Amino acid sequence: MFYTIDILGTIAFSISGVLVALNKRMDPFGILIIAFVTAVGGGTLRDVLIGDTPVSWMKNMTYTYVILASTVFAIVFRKKIDYLRTSLLLFDTIGIGLYTVVGVEKGISAGLNPIICVSLGTMSACFGGVIRDILCNEIPVIFRKEIYATACILGGFSYFLIKKLPIDIDLAFVIAGLIVILVRLLAIRFKISLPTLYKEEQ
Repeated sequence: MFYTIDILGTIAFSISGVLVALNKRMDPFGILIIAFVTAVGGGTLRDVLIGDTPVSWMKNMTYTYVILASTVFAIVFRKKIDYLRTSLLLFDTIGIGLYTVVGVEKGISAGLNPIICVSLGTMSACFGGVIRDILCNEIPVIFRKEIYATACILGGFSYFLIKKLPIDIDLAFVIAGLIVILVRLLAIRFKISLPTLYKEEQ
């Protein structure tokens, strides 16, 4: 289940990166680069910090193949994907939900404190998007007032609570990931955001 979720997260973030790159009218090489850094950026930073090197995508070529296939798929079917006005939001949200639990579990495997594990999960989920947005000359979502990293933190801590219940670990993975996704989608649906220090322009 851990490996499956990691691959699904890679697919979701790859497509998210492609959609942003297409909106910026990048060439095919630029699209591939943005898809790649979006998919593996957070995981790479996480693995380097816990000393798990070479990092996952370097040891297992499946990740590279998945990113390439997802990029081609998103480009070929971009018109159908673009038809879904919330497609970028959807794939990005799925990505952070899946990558949060993967990062948390990697922290647990490394014997780290739960707070650090949640931090790793949040980093895994968010930093690929940070790199993507910086390369695309956008202010990263995590640095705005949207409920983004907060959703990852809630999902990360909920994973530890769910694991204490007498349920299968794979189900705990799924529930925690869904909590991240649900919190993020509800925040967008009802326009819930973090407080800001700046007055809204009239």
